[in-house]
Amino acid sequence: MRQLIEVDERLAPVQGVLADALARVESRFDAQLGSDLPAVRELCAHVERYRGKMLRPTLVVLCALAADPRAALRPEPTHVTDAHVTVAAVCEMVHMATLVHDDVLDEAENRRRGRTVNHLYGNEAAVILGDYLIASAFELCTQLDSVSSARLIGGVSMTTCAGELLQLRCRDEYSIDEPTYFEIVERKTAALIGASCELGAMHAGADPATSRRLAEFGRRLGVAFQVQDDLLDLTGQEAVVGKSLGRDLAKGKLTLPMIHHLARATPAQRGRSLRLAESAARNGEEADNAARSLRDALAATESISHARDAARRHADEARALLADLHDSPAREFLDRLAVAVVERAF
Repeated sequence: MRQLIEVDERLAPVQGVLADALARVESRFDAQLGSDLPAVRELCAHVERYRGKMLRPTLVVLCALAADPRAALRPEPTHVTDAHVTVAAVCEMVHMATLVHDDVLDEAENRRRGRTVNHLYGNEAAVILGDYLIASAFELCTQLDSVSSARLIGGVSMTTCAGELLQLRCRDEYSIDEPTYFEIVERKTAALIGASCELGAMHAGADPATSRRLAEFGRRLGVAFQVQDDLLDLTGQEAVVGKSLGRDLAKGKLTLPMIHHLARATPAQRGRSLRLAESAARNGEEADNAARSLRDALAATESISHARDAARRHADEARALLADLHDSPAREFLDRLAVAVVERAF
């Protein structure tokens, strides 16, 4: 797992609890996907390589530690419950399913510096594997005492799919506006991150108001995370980011920098930028040159800085929602994580 933040002495106890909890999440994840069929085991073993930042399980654990109503009475973070491990594994399974399906839709070849499932095994296997992950997540939800978690995961899974459908409808739509873009992001990415935070708080015994506040924290953080992802797709280095870049342009998906640029550009600039985008979506030296020229065009209309400002604004809104939590290393960890989300290069 790649670390988003540097951990100092104050946060070391939280990092220790978090590392132990994430190891338990990985074990729960692997055990849940076990199968007596070698073909299924092979595919599930491959998707385990998709693990990267483990952001959603991390947020389940950190929000549990920060929202625990008893935490103010203890100087050190406490043990993470089995219910938290379960809901964290569920959130990661739903996320993994979306990654597998996204790679099919984007015809991506690389993920986490390795080959994608669809590239190695074909689209049919990748689609069914994504379905298998979703089904496994819901089956794992039944192991919890309350149905509220399953209801929340069910609702957020529908929201995520609705966001993907809206994005598909808007492909090759060059007049898409910023409100539509943010509607897609809120549904496709931010909803599941918000649910991860809410589930962590709920299973820590937090009151409903605190759980809702952390859910909103997660949604604001999720928007910031996705805007930064979209920036990296245009400006990042594939060896650092760890997945195929330029796929948004290749599949006709306009993200915030391009939407802002096309709205501000002259008709002649728009035409040139769209031609550059088409060329950048191809492979080879010509594509690299086009991508550089497109980045220059985006910089000229301040569209890259506009997107960076939007990511930082949403991260700041997320951080402000932590103010009512009691002071603790877990809260500080969440605050630093919100900063790191928009400063990352991967």
